[in-house]
Amino acid sequence: MSVPAARGLLLAQPHVVEGRSYGMPSFLLNGRFLARFRDGDTVLVLQLATIGEREVLMELDPRAFFFTEHYRNYPAVLVRLAEVALPLLTDVVTESWRHVSALPPKRPRKPAKRSAKGGRS
Repeated sequence: MSVPAARGLLLAQPHVVEGRSYGMPSFLLNGRFLARFRDGDTVLVLQLATIGEREVLMELDPRAFFFTEHYRNYPAVLVRLAEVALPLLTDVVTESWRHVSALPPKRPRKPAKRSAKGGRS
């Protein structure tokens, strides 16, 4: 699957926009992280509802779905775009969208307070 096709699939989901998460270009739903590209845009990081879902996907297609140590305790899966079939990725993105859309909208962060000397308190 190509990056433009994956990008189009994500942006076709209702209320998904491009934004930033942890300083990285990402796809957001109601201000919450849904997905982002990594590894030179060859891999898609996708938010899941549970780590168990990731385990099922890795059993289903271990060439396409995996995770790194960084994501071990986080409900997300890494997807090798060159290995995943479009119908399968469509189903996984749709389920991810359902999960994230059910979460309350992210609350805006309050600006950091500054001390009288101009530094952060």
